[in-house]
Amino acid sequence: MRVFLTGATGFVGSAIVRELLATGHQVLGLARNNASAAALARAGVEAHRGDLSDIGSLVAGARASDGVIHTAFIHDFSAYAASAETDRRAIEAMVGAMDGSGKPFVSTSGTALLALGAATPGRTGTEDEAAVSGGGAALRAAAEATVLAAANRGVRGIIMRLPPSVHGAGDHGFVPALINIARRKGVSAFVGDGANRWPAVHRADAARLYRLALECSLPGRRLHAVAEQGVPMRAIAEAIGAGLGLPVRGLSAAEAGAHFDWMAHFVVIDNPTSSALTCNGFGWRPKEADLLADMRNSGYFADVNSLAARAMSGTRN
Repeated sequence: MRVFLTGATGFVGSAIVRELLATGHQVLGLARNNASAAALARAGVEAHRGDLSDIGSLVAGARASDGVIHTAFIHDFSAYAASAETDRRAIEAMVGAMDGSGKPFVSTSGTALLALGAATPGRTGTEDEAAVSGGGAALRAAAEATVLAAANRGVRGIIMRLPPSVHGAGDHGFVPALINIARRKGVSAFVGDGANRWPAVHRADAARLYRLALECSLPGRRLHAVAEQGVPMRAIAEAIGAGLGLPVRGLSAAEAGAHFDWMAHFVVIDNPTSSALTCNGFGWRPKEADLLADMRNSGYFADVNSLAARAMSGTRN
């Protein structure tokens, strides 16, 4: 296929590029600027200029391709509602451009939507669950609904939910942000007893699942790119403490905001998530290193300041 990929130069998107090219697909990558276009050219990808707010560019990219994988999102947590609305409008535009085509549209969401506002905290989330429509999940739930409704418009819409930790060399997400906080504060912390859990996946395993989703013929599916159902936050904090040579301690909920700043909301999420339906339905079997092993072996503590700075500055994937 000729695949239109948003977020093609991002941490996840660049892994998807490699996976698609290695399996015979062509990639048309959305590029916001000359630097992104040059990076895509080096990877053997044709650049398509535009961004998530450029509806005309998104429509043209979708129409010029045999399928779309959408991974881009504006990670500015100070304006999260605006970012989510930009994402929803971008999805609506691309799906509209594909009406009646039978083409696949694979869109990115997050497993955390199942934990935010959940009626039963700590219950293991599954693929057949819709994102809750209230609380913090509502903003992204609308985008999920748009993708799944695309099946009624002749588009093979599929939701790919990523866990809070998508890890691997070059990670600039939540785990590097936690490492940077620990380095600045002189302590690696968790909240309460640290028993709350984050699911995790290596980006190469996630990229393979995106490709399988693109190639499948079934619309209206939710997939979970989850290799580990739930890694306790205490274990993550202990791995950070060992990597930086810092003490590890628990904080009260009242202390979390001052210590973690914008990360406080995410650090307390209990988000155990199953991928059984995904694995059984697609033959997907994660094979890369788990999160804690990857933290020990993939340079997480070598250049953490620059990586975490990107995560906190609103980097667009």
